[in-house]
Amino acid sequence: MPQWIDTHCHLTAPEFEDDSLAVVDRAAMNGVAHCVVPAVEVANFEAVRLFAHVHRYSYALGIHPLYTGEAGERDLDLLSQQLQIHQHDPRLVAVGEIGLDFFEPDLRLSPLKERQTFFYREQLKLARQYGLPVILHVRRSADRLLRGLREIGGTGLAHAFNGSLQQAEAFNSLGFKLGFGGAITYERALQLRRLATILPLSAIVMETDAPDMPPHWLYRTAQERAAGQPQGRNEPAELPRIGAAVAAMRNLRPEVLAEATTENACVALPKLRALLV
Repeated sequence: MPQWIDTHCHLTAPEFEDDSLAVVDRAAMNGVAHCVVPAVEVANFEAVRLFAHVHRYSYALGIHPLYTGEAGERDLDLLSQQLQIHQHDPRLVAVGEIGLDFFEPDLRLSPLKERQTFFYREQLKLARQYGLPVILHVRRSADRLLRGLREIGGTGLAHAFNGSLQQAEAFNSLGFKLGFGGAITYERALQLRRLATILPLSAIVMETDAPDMPPHWLYRTAQERAAGQPQGRNEPAELPRIGAAVAAMRNLRPEVLAEATTENACVALPKLRALLV
């Protein structure tokens, strides 16, 4: 059975509160060897750290752009303190989830536009200070993220990448691997499918973004939800099926894609390698 790494899943989210142990067990039974669990705000730093240690996963600490409206500069101080305290923790593999989101209407406008940019840049500086890669949230923000990387530095993963080929190549040239997940399983996702086919195999990692970004077989339309069908919850156990879809697009055997994307994840997040032994 191919062994996969889910490079981005929020397993401490409320959606998993009642059955997180079963979720972890299903992931292992389906060939998911490891999961990376990023934080989204200071309030869940300890939860992701403990979850990673209990389940032998890895974690990242950071402030997500959607949470920067409530965050203060004190939160950056707390992030820096936690990165310092845990800098020798082998399971702390990145600063994340950080980035920029210009999809949500409020975040495109002042003052939130400037605020999330401030938090992004300050967290890039912290990643550089503590010698860690970053896990980036990229939503209609690729060019601005690239600008920050060129000015401040940084490498790591561009999670749920959905930009152009030119932007993908720009991230890749800076040492970033690009995350692909459930969105690629939709037939209408023509740009994503094209990217997954033509990008170098060395540029790709796999993820679920669980509980979000469900693959097409879990998605329920508004009409179906109104009729009482719940929206399917994504989880790491879905990753091998998502990976098989990407492998088919590239005319690869799933085990070849699993091996390559595992290696790519270890290149992007170097501390991962020792955890997989």
